[in-house]
Amino acid sequence: MVIGIDIDDTTVVTVESMVKYGDKYDTEVLNREAKKDNLGRIKDRYYMKALYGWTEEEKFAFFDMYYKNVLEECYPLPNASEIINKLKQEGNEIIFITARLTNIKNCETENITKETFRKYNIPYDKLIMNVDDKLKFCKENDVEVFIEDSYETCKSLQENGIKAYLMTTKMNRNIVDDKIERVSSWDEVYEKITNLK
Repeated sequence: MVIGIDIDDTTVVTVESMVKYGDKYDTEVLNREAKKDNLGRIKDRYYMKALYGWTEEEKFAFFDMYYKNVLEECYPLPNASEIINKLKQEGNEIIFITARLTNIKNCETENITKETFRKYNIPYDKLIMNVDDKLKFCKENDVEVFIEDSYETCKSLQENGIKAYLMTTKMNRNIVDDKIERVSSWDEVYEKITNLK
């Protein structure tokens, strides 16, 4: 089976450091009071802009300042490494398809990502970065099942015949859609994929 997996807040915890630096940027650089009124209702990967109400310019200035720190502080969700290793050992192809940006100043995103995977023993066959349209890449790589924390991406994949599981996070926990199947842990991911077979 070809399994597609998102990275941030699906495989590794990113939101903690993203919000930590987002607060720092909002208060220390933009001189604002950090407000995160939308937490729990974010449907897609553009959550930083939505959370803080930043302009495009402010968002990219934030990334230039802090993206490297954020990526370097990521660590795996419980049992992510163990389950992905198990899926790989069982003969599945593992493809990471991520929106992680590769055009940020002073941040070698691909190298940092590969180092994180090496450090935490997360195996993969392909790593596809800076992806706007995950559906397109899933189709091109014959992905049969995808694990993702973006509701909008899961919805798009499901509507186009690709089984998608929404990893429950602080950002998407309040979104209700009976057509989207949720998972709350990597053990649950393994159970769902095993049952699919």
